[in-house]
Amino acid sequence: MLIKTSLIAFGMINAFAAPVVLDGKHMTSDKILEVAKGEDIKITSEAMKRVQTSHNVLIEAAENGHKIYGLTVGVGLNKDKKMVNAEGELSQAVINASTKFNKGLIHAHCGGVGEDIPVKEARAILVTRLNNILVGGTGVQTKVVNMYKTFLNKDIIPAMPSQGSMGEADITILGHIGLAMIGEGHVYYKGKKMPTKEAFAKAGVKKISLFGKDALSIISSNAYSGALAGLALEEMKQLTKVSKYVYALSLEALNGNIAPMHTETQKLRPFPGYVGAAKKITKILEGSYLWEKDSTRALQDPLSYRDGAYILGTLDTSINKLDNLMKIQWNSSDDNPGVAIGVKSESNRYQEKKVYVNGDEYKGAVVPTANFEPMPWVVEFEANAIVLAHNSLASAQRSNKLLKPKFTKLSRFLGTKNTVHAFGAMQKPFVSLAAKNQALANPISLNYLPVAGDIEDIATNAPEVLKRVRKQIDNLYHIYGMELLIASQAIDLRLQKNPNLKLSPATEKMYKEFRKVVDFLEYDRPLTDDFRNAAKFLKEYK
Repeated sequence: MLIKTSLIAFGMINAFAAPVVLDGKHMTSDKILEVAKGEDIKITSEAMKRVQTSHNVLIEAAENGHKIYGLTVGVGLNKDKKMVNAEGELSQAVINASTKFNKGLIHAHCGGVGEDIPVKEARAILVTRLNNILVGGTGVQTKVVNMYKTFLNKDIIPAMPSQGSMGEADITILGHIGLAMIGEGHVYYKGKKMPTKEAFAKAGVKKISLFGKDALSIISSNAYSGALAGLALEEMKQLTKVSKYVYALSLEALNGNIAPMHTETQKLRPFPGYVGAAKKITKILEGSYLWEKDSTRALQDPLSYRDGAYILGTLDTSINKLDNLMKIQWNSSDDNPGVAIGVKSESNRYQEKKVYVNGDEYKGAVVPTANFEPMPWVVEFEANAIVLAHNSLASAQRSNKLLKPKFTKLSRFLGTKNTVHAFGAMQKPFVSLAAKNQALANPISLNYLPVAGDIEDIATNAPEVLKRVRKQIDNLYHIYGMELLIASQAIDLRLQKNPNLKLSPATEKMYKEFRKVVDFLEYDRPLTDDFRNAAKFLKEYK
């Protein structure tokens, strides 16, 4: 039969593909970022075999009269409407009807607002969804997979609006991917926006016809928010790494007490995040003057310093938890219905047994699911937002303390004899950003109304949750950048008092490299560019 194409035809993979390998099993945030930045992809032959087998199981089920959401019946409130007469062999007329239905489904799910999603994020969406499909749970034709690959490797990126998803599958956003596949809508070809038809002509690409469950599989997933989650995690992993160096230098700038991170302190209350952060910070501070006796050093510092390892460690804990949750999301199927391959019924109960397909050649199941539900990780990102807000406030508090002689025994606002106001007015930017991050930490996943004829009465606003988190991350880079700038000023003033002051090798390296980017404030000067450069420095610091 035409639809059940031989697996052998799909075993050949482009030998010249780029090194990011997709197999439906090993997607990670760093791979999402690599592809987002422009890296090509290749697909394993085993993954392609799963895709083809999954499609064959789906067709077998349709031929056996199974009611399949999005294939033989409609979607949403139209789930009671028969769309394809799938009784016995799928005739050409039925195939034509399914193709027409798929095109209509794509058209009906293209509607969003706002600016187009940036190409980097759009590439992340494509690779995220593609890897989901390679799990083998969607039932799509292999030519759909090949089109995702073509989009990424030929730099043909569908233009998608950035707003319009309630976070219960990003259907009104992802529909634009299907629109491009059938040669309609607009794409960014090598960075330039143009009609899809024009881009296909330039790149030598032919549009495809969607059939069966293709359209539903393209639109109904959380690939938008899942992709943003991958980018957010990579941004946070860098953030949490550099935050400990900034904190360590800030502690040296304060002449702070390291006792809260003492080995015995760790043993007394061994929360993993705290212990991990304390170990990293004390390692960073190896060789620092803070380990030496100083009768002027405070016994107990302000809590933003004393609790530093707890605050920073809580972010580590949050990132680790999210990373594990997202690895499940990226390497599983969030399709409805889902297609299981190579399985057979172990139950005689009707509701369980009816989903199975027991064909002569293909065995499996087509199962109605709620796997489009992203709540397990969306609420954890909202918790993560609270942690980011706490870290923002703590950093802002530390910067404030460094500007007060009461805590540092240095000059007011870390000025010199040549400054008028030094950093006196410069508390406002980081305090403002910390306040913004507090506001962004407020949950939004509960803000929704029922849609689709009251059938879809649950939502998460997942894309908005992730957008807020990423904005918090960017804000926190700037907050830490300002703390680094202020701490470096304090270190300079300490070195003027005591040229033999000994920083740790790790903090001294950061301090010296930072001084190549931002100069000591000997005279008052505009600091806007310095603040921007400080944030950029931290985003790129190795």
